Amino acid sequence: SRVGHLRFTFTNTSTPYILLELTRPSVLGSSDPSNATYPSGSVSISPSAREICGTNTERQDFIIGPNAAPSFAAYICARFDRPFSEFGTVQNDTNRARERERNGTLLSGYAVFDDDTTTVDVRVGVSFISVEQARRNLDSEIPDGTSLEETARGTREGWAEKLDRFVVEGASEEQREVFYTGLFHALQYPYEQSEDGKYYSGYDDSVHEGESYTGYSIWDTFRAAWALQILLAPERIPGMVQSMLQDYQEGGWLPMWKNIVETNIMVGTHADSLIAETIAKNITGFNTTLAYEAVYKDATVPPANDSSIQYSDRQENVGYEVRAGLSTVYEEQGFVANDIHSEAGSRTLDYAYDDYAVSLIASHLNLTADASFFLNRSMTAPFTIFNNATGFMEARNASGAWAGQGAGWTEGDMWAYSFDVVHAVDELIERRGGRRGFVRSLDEHFDGGHNDHTNEPSHHIPYLYALADAASTGQERIRNISIVNYNNTARGLSGNEDCGQMSAWYIFSALGFYPVNPASAEYVVGTPFFDKITVHLPNAPRPLVISARGAATKPYIKSLTIDGEAVETPVIRHEQIARGAELVFEMSATPQAWASSTLSNRTGEV
Repeated sequence: SRVGHLRFTFTNTSTPYILLELTRPSVLGSSDPSNATYPSGSVSISPSAREICGTNTERQDFIIGPNAAPSFAAYICARFDRPFSEFGTVQNDTNRARERERNGTLLSGYAVFDDDTTTVDVRVGVSFISVEQARRNLDSEIPDGTSLEETARGTREGWAEKLDRFVVEGASEEQREVFYTGLFHALQYPYEQSEDGKYYSGYDDSVHEGESYTGYSIWDTFRAAWALQILLAPERIPGMVQSMLQDYQEGGWLPMWKNIVETNIMVGTHADSLIAETIAKNITGFNTTLAYEAVYKDATVPPANDSSIQYSDRQENVGYEVRAGLSTVYEEQGFVANDIHSEAGSRTLDYAYDDYAVSLIASHLNLTADASFFLNRSMTAPFTIFNNATGFMEARNASGAWAGQGAGWTEGDMWAYSFDVVHAVDELIERRGGRRGFVRSLDEHFDGGHNDHTNEPSHHIPYLYALADAASTGQERIRNISIVNYNNTARGLSGNEDCGQMSAWYIFSALGFYPVNPASAEYVVGTPFFDKITVHLPNAPRPLVISARGAATKPYIKSLTIDGEAVETPVIRHEQIARGAELVFEMSATPQAWASSTLSNRTGEV
């Protein structure tokens, strides 16, 4: 995970050479070349060791977040399997033959090989700690004498161990490719940042002992990708949560979108949800008291200069964004003011959900007063921006005036966000005309072309049919979304992968259920895609077996049993499947009445 193995093949008659570009111009915030900066670096060449090593101080995302990380550098050590016939450095297009070391900008190093060379294999170790650590990573992960074929075989075997936990029956070849590619994508993030028990933290610009992860696209992945990690790789979760707590200790806040440094990308403090879901699903191995301290700060402490910074998307040179708007209007009136902060409608709904997550953690720790306070705020805040006159969510200005239906949304619009109260669905249903009115609004959403599956706020919406006594309609919508938005071509996803969330939707949907409200540890039943899926869950005494004979041509559920017990509601709990279970779906080619008129009041649970 810290070393790459490459093979270069030379097929023409020119002199074979390889050039490593250590530094190059960087453009942040604009594509205008005149705005480019020139990060410095270094190159060091050792012909006897057949190595070109170096550094690059490009900090990439730091400009849109609070962490300047002045000591940051990426370190590489590239080792070649052929001797150098010549070598040198290049800077500003000036070739310095046989020069071994140079520092500066626009810097490269190169190696030339004998004219009869046809292939060169290169192993490249990377590090965020030092060149020496990059070399150690290289030696430990792909040591000398390892062929490219051996590396490829070992990589395939490592992934096969994960992917072979699933056995899919009754799927087309295209569906199998989409499914297993989705697993491959969804299990890549967050990724390990630590090296030999140490890691560089961009949050305090220091090296620490311990385990660390980065690549937390939390606004995307809290919806389903985290739940998939918990189900399929629970052994990794304690380290990931502990890594977030280390970020809190080193930088003062939990991460929002961590890419070595905090980037402030998107809105909300959804690390609160990741931690709440982890606790709800009985995963331990981290300090829950410290976790509550961190989420409590998210929910109660506004960012610096809260009233004077708009915090627009990817705004440069600002502090930690966290819950921007918390102190201006939200704490008193329950909404974020659109004339003070950008994306105010989305912030209001996201903060409400995060309050719900904080309430669950407080309840787990028997902090009853806190649990009650945050639960109450989570239930009231969303509906401060519900416009009864239109039946839609709408951002508001500080005066309370409506800001207009097109204002204040993050990767969505009023159509998607008017369904985005996943922790208070019953209240939302009542506000939108009861079950019949709610289903009618869902139909208008889909039939009017408003469901944008390329962006995450739409991912849960088809599952809401089941919570309004219209499960069969939702089953049809889910199946159609899977066909339209996923295929095995180069454009096989309708949007960005977003660190696994797009694929996590497909994987869960293929299984037949989805975490609409992930922190609740519940899943809403949709429609399984295949005849049978067997999931060999880690550390479970038996597999999770999902049978749905004829599912390919029968999208509707007639009945469901779990371990022989009939399930009459479209909701199952994580504890019912986490240790293995047998789910048997009886499928039908025509709409069925399963799960209709069986729902009790579930506000605050689903």
